[in-house]
Amino acid sequence: MARRRRSVMSDELKVELAKDLGFYDTVQQEGWGGIKAKDAGNMVKRAIELAERAAARE
Repeated sequence: MARRRRSVMSDELKVELAKDLGFYDTVQQEGWGGIKAKDAGNMVKRAIELAERAAARE
């Protein structure tokens, strides 16, 4: 039985990060499963940085 994955990041944030990091073309052509593990890691790292900056402002 397949588990349903719950995404922590919104689709809009994922797209924005993929564009910023330069692999959005891969996402468009192959979907999220087509990106490299390194790119996924960089995307998570960038999301954490953004969250930390937002928390520091509050």
